[in-house]
Amino acid sequence: MYLLSDLDFSLPLTNPVIIFSLVLFIILFAPILLNKIRVPHIIGLILAGMIIGPYGFNLLLRDSSIVLFGTVGLLYIMFTAGLEIDMEEFRKNRLTSFTFGLFTFFTPMLLGSVTVHYLLDFSWPTALLLACMFASHTLLAYPIASKYGLTRLRAVTLTIGGTIITDIFALLVLAGITGMARGDISTAFWIRLAISSIVFGCIVFLLFPLVARWFFKNFEEPVAQYIFVLAMVFLGAFLAELAGLEHIIGAFLAGLALNRFIPRASALMNRIEFVGNAFFIPFFLISVGMLIDFKVLFKGLGALKVAVAMTLLGVLSKYIAAYLTQKTFRLSSLDRSMIFGLSTSRVGATLAIVLVGYNIIIGETPAGEPIRLLNEDVLNGTIIMILITCTISSFVVEKTAREMALQQEAEGSPEQSTTERILVSLAYPETVNELIDFSLMLKPRQSAIPIYALNVVSDEGNESKTKAMAQKMLDKAVGHAAATDQVIMPVIRFDVSISNGIIYTLKEQSITDLIIGLHHKANPKNFLGPIAERILKHTAETVFIYKAVQPFNTLKRMVVVVTANAELEPGFGHWFRKLATIARETAASIDFFASEETLQELRHQQQEQQAEAKFSYNAFNHWDDFLVFCREVKKNDLLVIVSSRKGHVSYQPESEKLPYYLSTYFTDNSFILLYPQQVERGMQMDDVQYIDGTLAEAISDKVTAVTKTKSLLQWLKKKQAKK
Repeated sequence: MYLLSDLDFSLPLTNPVIIFSLVLFIILFAPILLNKIRVPHIIGLILAGMIIGPYGFNLLLRDSSIVLFGTVGLLYIMFTAGLEIDMEEFRKNRLTSFTFGLFTFFTPMLLGSVTVHYLLDFSWPTALLLACMFASHTLLAYPIASKYGLTRLRAVTLTIGGTIITDIFALLVLAGITGMARGDISTAFWIRLAISSIVFGCIVFLLFPLVARWFFKNFEEPVAQYIFVLAMVFLGAFLAELAGLEHIIGAFLAGLALNRFIPRASALMNRIEFVGNAFFIPFFLISVGMLIDFKVLFKGLGALKVAVAMTLLGVLSKYIAAYLTQKTFRLSSLDRSMIFGLSTSRVGATLAIVLVGYNIIIGETPAGEPIRLLNEDVLNGTIIMILITCTISSFVVEKTAREMALQQEAEGSPEQSTTERILVSLAYPETVNELIDFSLMLKPRQSAIPIYALNVVSDEGNESKTKAMAQKMLDKAVGHAAATDQVIMPVIRFDVSISNGIIYTLKEQSITDLIIGLHHKANPKNFLGPIAERILKHTAETVFIYKAVQPFNTLKRMVVVVTANAELEPGFGHWFRKLATIARETAASIDFFASEETLQELRHQQQEQQAEAKFSYNAFNHWDDFLVFCREVKKNDLLVIVSSRKGHVSYQPESEKLPYYLSTYFTDNSFILLYPQQVERGMQMDDVQYIDGTLAEAISDKVTAVTKTKSLLQWLKKKQAKK
């Protein structure tokens, strides 16, 4: 038992409980207080670190524990930057990213080295090392862009790509200069560095994905998945150091390697962001603040002169690089501001460079004092530059991100987000998580409408028992979605007929997309089951029948087989958008197989919707040859069959064989049977009452006839236009 007199309150604090409590209260209150005066929370945490640090009130020492958590936070920033990048957008903009990387490296190098050499009278090796600090930058303000949902914008994507390029070049220059200063630079040094870097890249981009796919297939426990991801990040950072590179490079590349396995709308991604934003990244920002010593500005003009020159050169060179990128690729002024804001802050690589240079002794004074490659004035000036550039970066990104978010909202298409409603019909407890994950991928990001989860309780049998089972399933669905910060609206319905209960709910909630799982007793003679068949017969909404064999995030490709004349169905554009959304979230490619006319319309949809995925188009005309997909569909592929309800314009009689094919030859593959919307919006069968089956079928037939007539007229018009 501790008495008050036993506690040590001397400064700096040494009691771990008090230290940890103090840091947590800073993380809690610093952003809240500064947000009221519209100061970015990042600056608040840096200032808090400066106040409590050894150069402030000396409440805490920047000891090994602070350095440890600060390093973790820096690696976390780089990892999440690689993780959240849109890989398809990154591929499309790789030339832009590389060009920006060259601009943001060579502009500071040329401007900085020449100015420092002649203005501050430093030697060329010292000037080049200082210029490396100007060229490198840290994505300190990236969490701000992430908060506003802008991580997949072109300006953000190319800045992330350029960051890794300029940091690699800067660290290579650092390796060369330090090697020359120590006298161990040689051809063998560069060969060794090149070989080790290639081996490191192969391990990260070839071995990491294989291990990740195996792990996510076999382990679904949330804590185990998070620990696995964290372990891979630090393994990547360690391997980068073994290769002679900086650890931030390894963390970023680990994020790229794991990118496709952690969908944006997943519980795992939510956990990664939560832990990073709540703990590791704030620790890093506080540790940066603890480095800042404003008193150096009053110790002489040397440090002040160096600090002013470094700050001006650092900010100016990054603005010039952003301006050149904007003009080269005709970007907007907001894009330029975002690029400049993200790339102007220096922390990680800059600190690494200055500390390495400061610790290299190149001679001695007559008095026996060491002559360092980078002197104390440069070290102190670097700390001041870090504070000022981080402040500028945070304010610029905050202001620009707010304007971009408002612009996106104004240019968006609220019609889609406000009209699309998804219903998941739950029947088996073991498939709840799979169906909810699927529905979260289909949901428009900007939509505030919750996903509806339904369980229909039959009036027959033990009502209290079945209701309890239904409630348990829905609670599981709500809990699983809550882990992704998404809302599920649970619905329990009592009905004599399960299919009727689903159909009534579709109409009452204005559902556009229905997701149901393939029933457990599926066989060639009873594949869909009577419930699904009745739903397809008496509804016009888009229906997804999903059978999951492996998690979505372990899939590499979607093989989509489309019936002929599918482009004439009213729901053609809608289901294309949904599949493109899945591909974007999972970073999977889409291979379409359809007739030439349908492929042409699919290409048109890709251009019209500006779909961000990797597409390929393949001719397929004979459904009697469906078994060719036994060779085409690989182990980690998702098979999607875009079928049609019987009697509609794109219905193929050969599709009657699909139950036999799927239950015989594709048992090891996940697949989706997709039945497109059959009635145009505004023509929904709201007046159909399913009390009288004959009346319902009569009205349904009339609406179907109208839809068929419209589709036929569209087909005739297209044929006439071709002639």
